[in-house]
Amino acid sequence: MATAASVVYYFLFLFLPAFLLPNTASASASDHRYSVGDSVPLYANKIGPFQNPSETYKYFDLPFCTPDQVKEKREALGEVLNGDRMVLAMYQLNFREDKDLESLCKKTLSRQDVQVFRDAVKNDYYFQMYYDDLPIWGFVGKVDDHDMKYLLYTHLHFEVLYNEDRVIEITVAAEKSSSVDITEDKEVEVEFRYSVKWKETNKPFDRRMEKYAQYSFHPQHLEVHWFSIINSCVTVLLLTGFLATILMRVLKNDFIKFSRDEEMADDQEETGWKYIHGDVFRYPPHKSLFCAVLGSGSQLLALAIFIFMLALVGVFYPYNRGALYSALVLIYALTSGIAGYYAASYYKQLEGTNWAAYFVAHYF
Repeated sequence: MATAASVVYYFLFLFLPAFLLPNTASASASDHRYSVGDSVPLYANKIGPFQNPSETYKYFDLPFCTPDQVKEKREALGEVLNGDRMVLAMYQLNFREDKDLESLCKKTLSRQDVQVFRDAVKNDYYFQMYYDDLPIWGFVGKVDDHDMKYLLYTHLHFEVLYNEDRVIEITVAAEKSSSVDITEDKEVEVEFRYSVKWKETNKPFDRRMEKYAQYSFHPQHLEVHWFSIINSCVTVLLLTGFLATILMRVLKNDFIKFSRDEEMADDQEETGWKYIHGDVFRYPPHKSLFCAVLGSGSQLLALAIFIFMLALVGVFYPYNRGALYSALVLIYALTSGIAGYYAASYYKQLEGTNWAAYFVAHYF
């Protein structure tokens, strides 16, 4: 079984990074190279409230301009587990082609559509898109606190940085002057438009993800709650002191009893902690369950070690979509042999019967 565990370790270190890295933004030197005018797809991922990033919906759940046939991007296992819902957007951002003002579509928003957009603006809904594996974010609209109006953004401006034949960075901003008032429950005629501006940069391709290492679209609260920390520390110290005081009193009384004359000690029954001194050699009543817990704990420990090692190697970095989830599922499946090995070993040490069948059952 030790040989099988060694094979698992060898496989994880040799093949797992190769399994996870092809989905990254810097997959190889032959990827992400374009000629002037090449079509670079823009994928719309998900949409949801800014203050609750875990609440997400499909991009076309809101009545944006919808193509005749929605084309979904084929996603990896980790992207599916991450909740990505990428579909091809209607924006045409060809490589190094500027567009001053391009019409996406014209449509009449019904009263229900207006209500959906107004609720999205009220809850600060944002959208997420990916262009050449680079994430971009933008808001659906804004609330004008001065006039108490709900404004829908209908014009998006994309600014793309490139270095020779590669995309380096992309940002999106809404033209607030083209906003549409959706405060009232009535039909509204809107025209969704966009513009594109390409700019050259000297930033190399292999450093384009550095921007996202220390950047997050969502707010990060870094305030340290010192009062809560001090309160927790004081509580722990008080509980530790109370427990130590009680334990010292019990042990002191027991030591006084055991230090008496041998004749008196022979007549006394064993009490206190001395009474259970032989229970450490007693087998637990549910051996199979106890060994299963030990085996699962060994597997989780191995899983944590492998994840930390892969992180040190550099497999995980910001917006390497789904790599962590793929690694968790794959490593958990491959390390099931470790759980079976340790569970069966402890089960055999506790004089369990038919340990081989127990190993197979715990493995699968």
